[in-house]
Order: sequence, then C-alpha cells, then structure tokens
Amino acid sequence: MSLLPRSLFLASVSALAMACAAAAQDAATTGADDSVFVLGDITLTADDVLGYVASGAQTTKSSTPIAESQQSVSVVTEDQIDQQGAQNLGQALGYTAGVLAEPFGIDPRFDTPYIRGFRADNAQYVNGLRQGRYFGAISQEIYGLQQIEVLRGPSSSLYGAGSPLGVINMVQKRARSFDFGEVGLGYDSNDSPSLFFDVNRAPSEDLSFRVTGIGRDESTQIDDLTNKGGYLAGAVRWAPSEATTIDFLATYTKDAPISPTGVPFALTQSGDGDDLRDLYTGQKDWDDSDRTAYSIGVEVSHELENGWTLSQGFRYEGLDWDYRGTYASTVIDADTISRGSSEQREDSDTISLDTRLTGEVTTGQAVHTLLFGVDARKYDAFESSQFGTAANLDLADPDYYAGGQTPFAPANAGDSTLRQVGIYAQDEVEYGNWRGSLGLRYDWVEQTGERYGSPSEYKDNKVTGRAGLGYVMANGVAPYVSYSTSFDPNAGFDLNNEILRPTEAKQWEVGVKYSPSVFNGLITVSVYDLTLSDVNRSIQRPDGQPGSVIRQIDEVKSQGVELEATAELAEGWRLRGGYAYNKTEQDDPTRSIDSSTGLIFDGKELADAPNHLASLWIDRDFGIGLRIGGGIRYIGTRFINDSNSAELDSVTLVDLGGSYTRDNVEASLNLSNLTDEVYVGACGFSYCSYGEGRTVTAKVAYKW
Repeated sequence: MSLLPRSLFLASVSALAMACAAAAQDAATTGADDSVFVLGDITLTADDVLGYVASGAQTTKSSTPIAESQQSVSVVTEDQIDQQGAQNLGQALGYTAGVLAEPFGIDPRFDTPYIRGFRADNAQYVNGLRQGRYFGAISQEIYGLQQIEVLRGPSSSLYGAGSPLGVINMVQKRARSFDFGEVGLGYDSNDSPSLFFDVNRAPSEDLSFRVTGIGRDESTQIDDLTNKGGYLAGAVRWAPSEATTIDFLATYTKDAPISPTGVPFALTQSGDGDDLRDLYTGQKDWDDSDRTAYSIGVEVSHELENGWTLSQGFRYEGLDWDYRGTYASTVIDADTISRGSSEQREDSDTISLDTRLTGEVTTGQAVHTLLFGVDARKYDAFESSQFGTAANLDLADPDYYAGGQTPFAPANAGDSTLRQVGIYAQDEVEYGNWRGSLGLRYDWVEQTGERYGSPSEYKDNKVTGRAGLGYVMANGVAPYVSYSTSFDPNAGFDLNNEILRPTEAKQWEVGVKYSPSVFNGLITVSVYDLTLSDVNRSIQRPDGQPGSVIRQIDEVKSQGVELEATAELAEGWRLRGGYAYNKTEQDDPTRSIDSSTGLIFDGKELADAPNHLASLWIDRDFGIGLRIGGGIRYIGTRFINDSNSAELDSVTLVDLGGSYTRDNVEASLNLSNLTDEVYVGACGFSYCSYGEGRTVTAKVAYKW
C-alpha cells in the first residue's frame, strides 16, 4: 500500500478497534451512573419504504430519524419513482427541492443533476459507496433501486474526498423475508419497448433471494439516438443468527448508449426549436458504443453481545466501454455546421470497503450514539482518447453517411490509480429535547500514473469535520444549525506550472424541520451559505496557442433557501413539493480572462445554476384500484457558461400519471412534459441539449 505504509494502516485500524472494544468493555463492567451502555438494535441497512415519506436514510450512516438530524436530507422512495414514471436518475429527482434534475435532456450515458449550483456527476454513490470513474458516474438502472437519497452540503466528515454539494446515494433492491413478484411490459411514444421482472422468494426464515431484470430498446425524441441493452441484478439475504444479517448484491449491465448530438448555441437562437429538438447531427456509419458494467457487493451487520453493532459494506465494480461519437461544433452559415468526432476507451476496476462500529453510551442524562469507522477505496483505470473532425453537415440536405474523419491525432492513453483511506468518528448526543452531533475524519488520498498522456498525480492528507445542534419540540418542530467541510484533490498544473491545490468547501446551514403528529409527513426549511476555495476554471491559453489551461480562482459562493414538503394525507392523498432560491457568485480578484469570449469570471454566476426552482406533485389513490397524479415543475433562467455570455429562458413543465389495478394486473400511464414545451436544457462543451418533449409511457404488469 503506497498511499500509507502498511504498518501504519494496520496500526490505525487495530488501535481504532481496540479503543472501541476497551470502551465497550469498561462501560459494560462499570457500575457508575454516568457511564452506562444502552443495549438495543442499531441497524444501518436500508429497508423498503411504503409511500413517499421515509424516516431514515442509509446516507447518514446513522439510525437518527431525518426529522431530528441537523442536515438537509431528501429521500425519493420506490413508490414515488414508480408513480411518477421515472426512467432515470434525473427524472426521479425532478420533484426534489433545489435539484436541477435533467439539464442535458435524456443522456443514456450519464446522470448529471445539479444541486445548490454544482454538478453532481462526481457525487453519486451506490449503497453508501462512491462510484468509480474520473469523468462522472455512469447511469444506473432506476428499476433496480428501492430509494434515492440526497444528502446536501459538504460531507467529507463521513465520506472523505468528494464534491461540496453532498451525496446522491442510490440504494439497490434487497431480498425480503416474504414472497412477491411482478413481470410486465412497457412502451412509450418514442417507440421504446421494455420487458421487466422482479421476483423475491423466502424459502426459510433465515434465507431469501431476489432477482430483478429489465431489457430495453430505448429511443428518444432524436430517432437515431438509441440504447439497446439490459440489466440483471441478484440479491441474497442470509441471517445465520438473530444478531447477524448478510446481504449479497450483484448487478450486470450491458448496453450501447450514444451521446445526444445537440446543436451549437447560435443555432438555438436562430433556428426552429421544434425541428432542432429532433435534429440528429451524428454519423450513422461512425457513431458506436459498447458498454459493460458489473458489480459484486456484500453488506454485513452483526450485533455484539455488549449491544454494539459492527457493520461493513464492500463492493467490487468493473467498467469496460468502447465509444465513438460525433458532436456539433460551430455554425458556419445558416445551413451548415461543423462537427467533431472522438474515439474513446475505458477499462476500470474499483474496490470499496467501509467498516463501522456503532453503539450507545449514557453519561448522566445524555445519550451518545457513537460511530467509529474506517473506509478504503482503490480505483484503477486505463483511458484512451482520440479527437478529430468530421465532415460538415448541410442542414438543408443532411448526409449522415459522409464519413470523412480527418486522421486522428495520436491516442492519448494512460493508466492511473487512485487510493483513498479514511478514519472517522461521530458522536450524536441526545440530552432531553436537545440534539447534537460532532464528526471528524482524517484522510490519506493519493493518485499516481498518467491520464491521456500527461502525468496525473497528487498526494494529500486532510482533516474534515461537521458539527450540528438542534432542539426537538413536543409539537414536532425541530430547529437546527450545522457547519460542515469538505475537500477534493486536483491533479495537474495551472497556467503558471504550479501544482493545483485541493478544492475545499465550508458550509453554514440553519433550518427548521416539522414532523406533524396528525399525518405522516416531513416539512423542511433550510438556509445555507456554501463557500468553495481554489476552484478550477478551464480557459484558453493566454499565449494564443491552441488548447486550454487551468486557472484556480479564489472562491465560489452559493447561498440560498430551500423549502421541501413530503406528506401522506387522509383518503389516499400524497404530495411532494419544493421551492429553492439559489444565488451563486465567483470571486476572482485577479479577474482571470477567458480569452475565447473576452469575459471575466469575477462576479459572475455559475453555469446551469438557476436562481429559482419549484415543483409540486399531488397523487390520489381512490381506494377502488384507481390512482391519478399530476405535477408541475418550474426551472428558472440560467447562464450557459461560467462567463455568463448568454442566458437560457425559464420553462414550466407539466406531468401526469395514473394507474388502474384489478386483481393481480396493474396498468399505468404517464405523460411527461404534457404541453410539449420546447426548451434548451443546458449547454456543454460545444453544443446545447434540448429537453425531452412530450412523452407518453404505458406499462402493464402482473403482480403477486
């Protein structure tokens, strides 16, 4: 282990385990009133939630209810995902406060929501373990999930190096202790058929297994943007004793996702949006994709005789992806655009391990829920990339078989390895109506090797933390305040050939949570002040040579307020709604200039960070097999880039959904973007992506 001498690593883990064991033994044998262990079940695994309202989340690594925690947490349950007809992560988060859920439309390659102004492609976790990949997490099959959790704000005290926006955790379906199943067919207005099944069996009290799968032949509003593939997952739960539960989880995905080709921003300002939304700008004889992703995981929870619980999560995941694609570049004239092409290959392996020891200690009138943990992650990746041009596209008479790629530049390839080890501790205190929390973590993180032909190395050690204080009133109102930090290392050099500094973040958050007694629900209002330092900006080379360089600006600030309500009311009513105001600002006193636009970053807002986001979904189960729901989403204006050279219009979207169940058969129908609004979702590297138009999705399932 080059990151940390093996002896030091083993000593750290051993010291942690021995300290915890000694504390447990001392407390178990002492008779002092101010040091008594409270025996009880402490479970950190996630279970199915019926309805929309979840009381806890795997992401917090704690059994403390969300309503009493001093941080902003949202949970999207399987029921909500199903009833809203979500087909990907972005659609599932569309009614979550403060989330710009699907800015680039439907991109079958990646899920790229934005939270509190920041892109979440490097903040995605599965079963509490971070997904491996440098350029952002690949898309996850939504049918294989039982819930999605959003933990907002810097979270390095529990998860180590990572994004300042927080954590998006996707929880896979587990085996259950009773028999059930479904098999069904789906079809949508883009001519996308699917076949799905989910079967659970429990042959004995201590053993159960579950098999989940789906096959899709996906299309989008762009006819030639397709993705054929399938997903298969297996889960086994074994409980060898009352104190021990072991979950085995495995997934396999085989698909062929192609990037939405998009159009240059200038064309969106002059062309017909209805036509541009459906425009294919790729090359049918060139574009190709072949992706295989798989994972094997184990989760263990064992209650010790002294009442403490030892938990461990482990996952191995692999990715093999060969990709060729074409992208729109610039507008040459009214009827012609230039294009580029790329050929890329990825082959990676990730091993993740998280071990935790949890227990309760009473000192006087205070109850402490203590958490001690150590986690490790190793990510090995081979990456190869080549870029070239493609024949210009005549929009009046497009030829999608023109070919004609210019000779590609030599492939930039390299092998790199990322290693991270962290030791963390957390104390959650309950003193009467007061609730408090304090967490600290120390990380060792190192990256070695090359990426795309250039050295890509760094080595950092960092202490991060989180503290919170709250008060739970008898009427369910719980005000709180919290402070948290994070860091994220950067590899490479800036324009002055100096080593890039880690991006660090700190956040203050003040909020109020309300968990009413008259109905099942949770209402949260939070105000936050999030500041990042040493943020990377890619700018054109100041010497006029082709290419770009990195400039680290001083600070980026994100401030705002979020309101979210989730409720299950009488007579089958369910709702989820949210509003968020977010204001971002880049602070760069040196006024670094992006020479491609001649604009400065100082005082500018972040790209794809709307000031206003709002949503409301209401669903009614009539109790006779009929259920009807509908929602409205508002996305405010936002800038297309960090230099704020242009702005995208706001848009209001309407969704509908309903189902009818008779005996064992359920038929459902969902309509997204009911009014068929034409809008540009976001602009990226060289082109802009349109949001998906009106889509009708129908499903029929047999359940037992």
